[in-house]
Amino acid sequence: MGDQRFMSIQTEAADSVFTITLNKPPLNIIDIPMIEEVCTVLRQAEQDRSIEIVLFRGAGPKGFSAGVSVQDHTPEKVGELIPKFDDMFRLLDASDKITLAAVHGFCLGGGFELAAMCDLVVATENATFGQPEIKLGQLAPVGVILLPHLIGYRKAAELIFTGATISSSQAEALGLVNHVVPNDQLAAAVQNLAGQITSQSRSILRHTKTFLRRSSGLEFQKLLNESEDLFFKSVAKTEDSKEGINAFLEKRAPRWTHA
Repeated sequence: MGDQRFMSIQTEAADSVFTITLNKPPLNIIDIPMIEEVCTVLRQAEQDRSIEIVLFRGAGPKGFSAGVSVQDHTPEKVGELIPKFDDMFRLLDASDKITLAAVHGFCLGGGFELAAMCDLVVATENATFGQPEIKLGQLAPVGVILLPHLIGYRKAAELIFTGATISSSQAEALGLVNHVVPNDQLAAAVQNLAGQITSQSRSILRHTKTFLRRSSGLEFQKLLNESEDLFFKSVAKTEDSKEGINAFLEKRAPRWTHA
């Protein structure tokens, strides 16, 4: 795959590593156009047998991604947003490429879910991770699946119920991050890890990843369908779900009615 021009992302192919950069600094908000572009290049990458690693990173000095667009959670757009967002994860789940996230600064909400979905994560010392959807009266559709699987129920419940952020060292201790490196050494650390992977047989890596995902016991696609169903049939219909979005857009504290 050659380099391509997009509005919301940048791509680069070099030495069997295909890099997708979320390119909407300073926050790298994941909105519908960005999701569509990521899905397009993921489908293309899956057909290119020369690609061994798909690398995600965020543009700019602030962070990886502050999450999914709140504006796209409004009633007019959320019916389009959630299925497309979930499709991005379905593509990643079905891929036999090795996926790697290079995280600096904030990695929140949908950005956190994207990093968590990757096979490997390298983060800087200043990286922070969190699933703040609960504070907006929302469901974290992928987080509720991945976090209990990756770090166990107790810690997942704490992160999801409180919306708290954790440091990269805490994320490493929980097993969410493979390596934590100084802020100015992220690119070198990612290159080193990628080099260790690309020195292996692509064929054997593909077979190994496919079975490794199966042996983890996570029925991701089935659970994602159920999560999406829960969102539309229950969560999105609550008054507090609407209030959380409105409060954020109006820059005020939410007034929960618990309904």
